[in-house]
Amino acid sequence: MKCKFCDKQAVIKLRAYNLKLCHEHFVEFIEKRVEKTIKKYKLFKKNDRILVGVSGGKDSLNTVYILNKLGYKTEGLYIDLGIGTYSEHSKEKAINFSEKFGMSIHIYEVKKDFGMGITEIARLLRRKPCSVCGVIKRYILNKFAHENGFTVLATGHNLDDETATLFSNVLSWQEGYLARQDILLPQKQEKLVKKVKPLALISERESAAYAILNGIDYIHEECPNAQGATSIFYKSILNQIETKQPSTKLRFYLDFIRRGKKFFESSLQEREEQLKPCEVCGYPTTRKVCQYCSIKNEVQKRRG
Repeated sequence: MKCKFCDKQAVIKLRAYNLKLCHEHFVEFIEKRVEKTIKKYKLFKKNDRILVGVSGGKDSLNTVYILNKLGYKTEGLYIDLGIGTYSEHSKEKAINFSEKFGMSIHIYEVKKDFGMGITEIARLLRRKPCSVCGVIKRYILNKFAHENGFTVLATGHNLDDETATLFSNVLSWQEGYLARQDILLPQKQEKLVKKVKPLALISERESAAYAILNGIDYIHEECPNAQGATSIFYKSILNQIETKQPSTKLRFYLDFIRRGKKFFESSLQEREEQLKPCEVCGYPTTRKVCQYCSIKNEVQKRRG
């Protein structure tokens, strides 16, 4: 199997694009697609300071690596969630990556704020770990970015993540979530940093191959709290469709961005109009007290 652009042996076949690529041309293909996404959707410019939420997984590490390689001012933030050996292993991957490639990654420990990790917090509050985790991660990432002078907050969400979320939200017609699903969420409030997803058009398989070919060591295991998550089920369904009809996921997502999202813009505008400073921390929320501060207060109460 020869590369489409040279005589070298192809290392991967991309059915969605009808391409067979060698090591060099595949890496170039991914980086060009990310650069095209950045420019087409006006995600950020060379003078922006970009903070990437790093998990130790392939997608977030690829994001830091690619953006730095493309010449953007990029640093990472790893949030130690305190989820047993999983967090230990993922933090090790983030630190090793930082040392190997000379790229700055900050470490933030949830235990310093709560005195315990995500699993213990969820158990104490009798809530699902993923719901608690999502609130805490989003808050810390935004707060850290705002307080440290970053103008953009990037995450490593890939095409599979985005289509699974879109599929789920369409099945239940979650208008609020559909309104906010995009490659770019512009800054609407002073303390809400602009959020972007540079890898949103890169599939999970493509991202994994890119990491391997560039010597990026990442954590392969799933978070133990994610077992049985509906997102994993939806990904498996979409993968079956993709096998039969290549490029379905890309068309599904891009068609929503181009043609479908506009029908939910009123929901987004309504939410933005409801935003006001949290009475405890001052960060924007639709409630009197934001979810992060509510969780923190409840943890303190129950611990006595």
